[in-house]
This record gives sequence, C-alpha cells and structure tokens, in this order.
Amino acid sequence: MFMVQIERLSAERRVRRRRSLAEKRRIVELTFEPGVSVAQVAQAHGVNANQVFTWRRAFERGELVEGGSAALLPVVVPAPCKIRNDLEDLLQAHPAPSGAIHIEFPGRAMISVESGADPALLRSILESLRK
Repeated sequence: MFMVQIERLSAERRVRRRRSLAEKRRIVELTFEPGVSVAQVAQAHGVNANQVFTWRRAFERGELVEGGSAALLPVVVPAPCKIRNDLEDLLQAHPAPSGAIHIEFPGRAMISVESGADPALLRSILESLRK
C-alpha cells in the first residue's frame, strides 16, 4: 500500500513549465490593468501568485526585456518656477558649451541628443522605443 501511494503522488506531480520573457512580461502587464488582481491573473495562467509578484519586481527593474536588462525610465519635466527662471537668465548671460547625451539600448537603438534638441521630438522618439 505504501508503494502505491508514492506512485500516485508522483503521477499527480505538476511539470515545471519554462516561460519566455515575453510571456512573463505579458502576464505581468495583465496585473496592471484596473480592477484585476494578481491572484486572478496567476490562476488563469496556471502560475503561483508569488511567482507573478517576483516577475512584477523584475519587470519594474527592467529585467523582463529581450536581449538585455534595459528599461526606460519616466522623465519628469518640472513646472516653471522662480529658480528655473533665474537659471535660464544666468544661462543666457553665460551660455554653456555645447554637449551631447548618448543613450544606448543594446540590440535595439542608439540615440545621440545634442544640446538644443527639440524636447517634443525627443519625447516622441523615447516613447516609440518604449513599445
């Protein structure tokens, strides 16, 4: 009887399934929908809720990206204020030397932003790379 019980337990054992980064990302993105719980999404996809929470943390750190661990970070432009106006006056009186920022998304894109670049165009480019 003891042997039969062991065989039955091993037959009922679930097989571990390997999920691709894209599949993990898709499952995690479902959990961000309004009114959806992590437990519901996990159960619908046959995953333990704790595993989905682990994937969410990895997603937030930018680790669920194909080909590397690059992630876009939100850019916040503060509202105009007195200090900013004073700074602009100072910069106009003493212009800074020209410069550039180089942003690389390994395997995806490389962006060079020169001083004086159009902020709306830069935002559009960065948002298009987010998708």
